[in-house]
Amino acid sequence: MGASALAVIFFTGIWGGVGVVLPFFVPKGPNRGILQLVLMLTAATCWLFWLCCYMAQMNPLIGPKLDNKTILLIAKEWDLNPRE
Repeated sequence: MGASALAVIFFTGIWGGVGVVLPFFVPKGPNRGILQLVLMLTAATCWLFWLCCYMAQMNPLIGPKLDNKTILLIAKEWDLNPRE
C-alpha cells in the first residue's frame, strides 16, 4: 500500500489555501499581523499532523500476519478452541 497522490495533493491544497490565501482576507486592524500568523501556523501544523498520520498508515505497527495453519496451531497449543 502506498501513498495516493490525489489525497496528498487535495489536502495540501486545502491547507495551502488556509495558510497562503486566507491571510490576505484578514480585515485591517491592530491584530491583523497576529491573525495572519495564526492562520499560517495553523495551516502548517495541521498539514504536518495530517501528513504524519497519513504516512503512519502506510506501514502500520501491528502484529505479524499469520497463516491460518499457524493460528490453528497456536489455538491448539494454548488450549483455545476457535471452532466454538
